[in-house]
Amino acid sequence: MSDDTVMEETAGLPATSGAGLPDTTDQGLLGGLGVLDSVKVRLTVEVGRTQITIEDLLKLNEGSVVELDRMAGDPLDIQINGTTIAKGEVVVIGERFGIRFGDIVDPKDRVNI
Repeated sequence: MSDDTVMEETAGLPATSGAGLPDTTDQGLLGGLGVLDSVKVRLTVEVGRTQITIEDLLKLNEGSVVELDRMAGDPLDIQINGTTIAKGEVVVIGERFGIRFGDIVDPKDRVNI
């Protein structure tokens, strides 16, 4: 079916006002979410990944070092429930680690949250 055919078939249909349809603008999507404010999600910071054999896994002990797929200084993945939402860097807050958010993934690209 060509685009011209689709246009011809829909040309005779009445225009709709959108009344009764949910508001899909950014404000409409966020407007009713206050009820979710207290829902907890898991925030994870991924330093890197690698694959090793079972044989190598069984050889690991205290002091073993495993090389990861990232270079020192590379931004880390910040994930919510397993979906990357941003890149960031490790910071020290008192005696604990923290994460400084850098590049944020566009919300439209976060459909898996």
